[in-house]
Amino acid sequence: MVSIGSPLPRFEFHTVISILSLILVLACIVAPVRGDEFDIDLDQIVAVAPPVGTVIGVDNVKEYLGVIDVDLAALIAQGWLTITVGEPLSFRPHDAYVAATEQYGSGTQLGSNPGELLNYIAGRPFPGIPSLDDPRAGEKLAWNMRYIYSGDSSEVPEMYWHYIDMNSQKVERVLEFVGSQMRFKHRHVLEPIPEVKRNSHNVYNSVVLEALDPGDVAGTKLLIFYNSDDTQDEQGWMYVPLLRRVRRIATTARTDSFLGSDLMIEDFFGYSGRIMDMDWTYKGMQYVLLPMYSHADTQASGRKARKHDFHFAGFHGHSGCFPNVTWQVRKTYVIEGSPKRSSHPIGRRYGYIDAQTMVPVFGKIYDQADVLWKFLLGGLAHPDTHLQSNHSTGVPMLDTSMAIDVQNMHCTAIQFLTVANVGKVRRKAFEPSELNVGAR
Repeated sequence: MVSIGSPLPRFEFHTVISILSLILVLACIVAPVRGDEFDIDLDQIVAVAPPVGTVIGVDNVKEYLGVIDVDLAALIAQGWLTITVGEPLSFRPHDAYVAATEQYGSGTQLGSNPGELLNYIAGRPFPGIPSLDDPRAGEKLAWNMRYIYSGDSSEVPEMYWHYIDMNSQKVERVLEFVGSQMRFKHRHVLEPIPEVKRNSHNVYNSVVLEALDPGDVAGTKLLIFYNSDDTQDEQGWMYVPLLRRVRRIATTARTDSFLGSDLMIEDFFGYSGRIMDMDWTYKGMQYVLLPMYSHADTQASGRKARKHDFHFAGFHGHSGCFPNVTWQVRKTYVIEGSPKRSSHPIGRRYGYIDAQTMVPVFGKIYDQADVLWKFLLGGLAHPDTHLQSNHSTGVPMLDTSMAIDVQNMHCTAIQFLTVANVGKVRRKAFEPSELNVGAR
């Protein structure tokens, strides 16, 4: 008999080691092996990324051209901004979205006509690595981008749009908004699942945006429906306080400047128009630096949320038009969209879709003469570094957004506070008849 504290006899020690080894082997066999497209290959990213903490600026940008968009590198070379490299993070979506992809992803198909998506139920419509040999790979990526995991509902209790003249480098005005979003179909976490029963407009998602300040736009409300059937006419309404009436938004109006900003309604979420209205081309895979980061590590701006323990991320660089956050190297799929409508104001869209989340984090817009017109950037914070209520949601948190018009030297820089998967978002709030309720 061995007393407590006595060393194990030699044969017992080897027996214990053998048992532990067997347990480890069995654990590897029994435990599920997590290896899918929602994972991130951190070893590969570290191999191609600049060291964490590297500041990329005028003096060294040429050393990192392999992981920086060529036009963004040109701005860095001109001294417009610097990029600080942050620690790579995994932005894995919610397990319910991953499970839905595994269950239903193989059944989704493209119809014979553009805009037709067949048998889509939930999760990522077209999982797997896109192929340059697939003539419809770009279209499939566009659908993946459309049905990203962004939660089943959300609220934006504070949002600030800064209009900046890049010639004088001064802020012209700041608009304050509140907003909310509800997914009516293809829901994953919040009941009812998989869809809201009362859906007379047959939409999969809807967004409401209301301007609070300054006075000349206060009370303006925008309601956008994203059709479940992409072949149907786009639906949207706006309440204009001056007219005291709700007006339907024409399809062509979606490509006008929204309230004098550098954004079109079509630019929302990277691209919010109909998939069928663009010819989509997959341009290949590329590792590139994107503004995806830990919010807890950002340099806080001077603005703090009124009702939440939250400091907004800030801006820096030329005229304060660029997100003052860290960037990390991400595996991306490069996509290009060309409008089919000849009167469309742009010539093409070029974007980097983050392969793990399918969020179009960085995009460029070219005019009809194929000259670079605008940069579109969305700063994504990891949900586990954001508000406590956003932890474990798997929703990439849109912290900042920028539209930078390099032709007219003007930008719109936006700060967000987003609360994901909010159960109290009301279906009734997404009715056109509700837009003038409570209007001042």
